[in-house]
Order: sequence, then C-alpha cells, then structure tokens
Amino acid sequence: MFTAQRAPDLKTVLLATGVILTLAMGVRHGFGFWLQPISQANGWSRETYSLALALQNLMWGAFGPFAGMVADRFGTMRVVLLGAFAYMGGLIWMAVVTQPSLFIIGSGVLIGLGLACTAFGAVSGIIGRAAPPERRSWAFGISGAASSFGQFLMMPVEQQLISGVGWQNAFFLLAAIVVFLMVPMSFRLREPAVQKAGGHHQSIREAMGEAVGNRSFLLLVAGYFVCGFQVVFIGVHLPAYLKDKGIADPKVAVMALALIGLFNIFGSYMAGQLGGKLPKRYLLSFIYFARSVVIGLFLLAPLSPLSVYLFAAVMGVLWLSTVPLTNGIIAGVFGLSHMSMLAGVVFFSHQIGSFLGVWLGGYVFDLKGSYDLVWGIAIALGIFAGTANLPVDERPLVRENLKAA
Repeated sequence: MFTAQRAPDLKTVLLATGVILTLAMGVRHGFGFWLQPISQANGWSRETYSLALALQNLMWGAFGPFAGMVADRFGTMRVVLLGAFAYMGGLIWMAVVTQPSLFIIGSGVLIGLGLACTAFGAVSGIIGRAAPPERRSWAFGISGAASSFGQFLMMPVEQQLISGVGWQNAFFLLAAIVVFLMVPMSFRLREPAVQKAGGHHQSIREAMGEAVGNRSFLLLVAGYFVCGFQVVFIGVHLPAYLKDKGIADPKVAVMALALIGLFNIFGSYMAGQLGGKLPKRYLLSFIYFARSVVIGLFLLAPLSPLSVYLFAAVMGVLWLSTVPLTNGIIAGVFGLSHMSMLAGVVFFSHQIGSFLGVWLGGYVFDLKGSYDLVWGIAIALGIFAGTANLPVDERPLVRENLKAA
C-alpha cells in the first residue's frame, strides 16, 4: 500500500522523523507560555485555557490509534502530511478565536489531530521497521532525544516570539514553520508496498484483542497514564506556579523548560541505550519512582532560581525517557505489524493522564488558589506507576499459524 520503490534507510528515517518530532513536540511544549497572555487578553480564568490544552491532549490520544492504523497500512508519509496541515490550522485557530467554547473545541481537535499524526505513535512503526532488532531500542532513544531537542530549541524561540511580535503573531509564525519544514520531511518517509507471505495474517481486531487481553500491555497502559499526568501538568503550569511563588522573571521559567528539554536529550538517549542491555521494566520503574522523589524534594526545598534549575535538569533526564523503553517493550512483545497502532493505544492512556493533569491543575488552582494538591497527586501516581511496571513480561509472544507477527 506504500508508494516508494525501496524502504528508506535508518539514517534517513531518523533524520526525517527527528525534524518532525522536534517541531511537533517542541511547539507543543511551549503552550504554557500562552496561558497568562491569552487569559488576560480574553478575560478568561486559567481553567478555560487549561481545558483547551487538556482537550488537545485527550484528542491527541483519541486520534492516536487511528493515525497508527493508517500509518501501518498506508504509510507514515500520508499521516504526517495530514498532521502538518492540521497542526497549522490549530495554531491559527488559537490565534484568532476568542469565544471560549469554540477556542476549546477547535484547538483541541485540530492540535490533537496534528500531534497524533506527527508525534511518537505515528512514526514509531517506521522507526521499528527501519531498525534491526539489536538497534531498535537505540533508535527509539534517538527519536525521544529529537523530541527533547525540540523542547530545548523551541522554548526560548517561542518566548522571544511572544515578547517580540505578540502572542497572536507568534502563533502565525509557528504555523508557517510547522508546514514548511514538516511537509518536505514527510516525503522522506515513503515506504514500498507491503509484501505479505501466504498463511493467516493478524488482523487489526486480532492484534487489538491480543494486546488488551495481555496483562503486561495493561500495566504499560497504566504507567503511561501517570507519565502523561506528570509531564503535562509540570510543562503547562510550572511557569504560572513560579510566578505565583514570587519568581516573576519569565526567563527563569523559560530556562527551566529549556533545561528539561536539554537534559531529556541525554535521558532519552541513555534510556534507549540501557534498554538494549537491561530489563526495560526495571528501568521504567526506576524512572517513575525517581520522579516522585524529585518532585517531593523540589517542593520541600527553599524555592529559588537555582532550585528550579536543578529540578528541571534532573526531571529532564526522566522526562520522556519512558518512551523508548515502552515502545521497545511493545515491539519486542507484539512485533512490528501493528506497532504504530499499539503504540497509539498505549499513548491514548498517556493523553488521558495529560488531560487530567493539565485540567486539574487549572481547576484546583481556581478552586483553592494553590497547586499543592495536584503536586501531591503527581507524587502518589509516580509511586503507583513504579510499582505497576515491575511485573511487566518482556518476552515475545508465541503465536501459532500466524505469518505477519
């Protein structure tokens, strides 16, 4: 069903998906910078903008399995092209729409679709297919590092755009950047037609039923829920939290989010490297437990720019390092035929957590005037996820009379 004469090599796939992930994740990670200017300009509470971002994350997850199905069957290129134009439309929508419900629904659907078609789930299948088994975990680590580089690169860019040209024009410029860079990269991801051997081939329904009935898959789903809750709550609400606590200089928040992206370059790469040598489930458990410890220490320590930077650096190492490990387990256990779809299903759980994290942050703040309760929930969830990932079984499934596993 794909259109290229030959499959792209691993270097080409990593380069093209790296640019796509850099933009998709980098732009998205900076949305917290618009919380206060948009809310003030439109006379909204923080909950309104928070709900819009929450819906974006939920729609990202909801569209993810379907984007993965299309990528597995018709090729990654087509999915990324759709995502690039949806992303562009969502950014323009956020710049021009002032009616709260329209802003929430429109940006939620468009940005959610754009991210579903350009982020990890959609591109994981082609990365898995291009990489040999012994380098697969490493390749997923490289893709995670690319998304983290996007956060490091785009944080100061987005803040400077808001300061220099205003928050509306900043959206317009980002929309142009997304389309002009993503579209050419998508054409580097064309794949040859799928050649299927004789015998029974696993259908989408069979693959889904097999995964949902697998205990380890459900544990990964539970862990990814926690991952989404933690990282999106911190990414969106940390700038406002710091300002509320007396650190009014916006450069501190910009530097903190940039440090998260910088250190997660190393964190994602190291996770991918270690995932090829050590049990991935133990690495995942360590990451979740460590997040709870780091958040607790951050809240207990005296707040200062230095403590913020230290928190950001350590949290950055743990930020998206769950991605190469989780995708590596999925590929190792279930195979590559439905890799993008299954990655999308797991990521849907991540985005339900993201929805709750970003929305609950705004709701609780408007209700109590503090983020303390949500910080506490994030710590407790980290402990839960660390425990849940310990019994994951990483052994490949043994199937009978199935050719396309």
